[in-house]
Amino acid sequence: MKTPPGTRSILSALVILLAGCAAGGAPYAGPHLTPTECRDLAALRTNAPPTMAQHQSELAALRKAGYDPSPWYDDPYYPDDLHEAQRLVDYWFQTECQHVQSG
Repeated sequence: MKTPPGTRSILSALVILLAGCAAGGAPYAGPHLTPTECRDLAALRTNAPPTMAQHQSELAALRKAGYDPSPWYDDPYYPDDLHEAQRLVDYWFQTECQHVQSG
């Protein structure tokens, strides 16, 4: 049976929420991105050639959002899981990195 669109995102959000509660309380409510990640993600949104450090910051942010690049050859959810993590990182960037966006 095929899963309806959007169901995977909802289920992933519930898993993250429940994992946070099971780990001893409410899910993490502080900033998800470091100032360096904010700066590097902002730089990646320009037309300047990216650096290796900027790519590493982007990968670190994607991993925080739940993406695991290691099983790429055997991941039945790829590229959906990558796109889901990218949307979450984009949301974090919009809500947590205003100081970099306006500067």
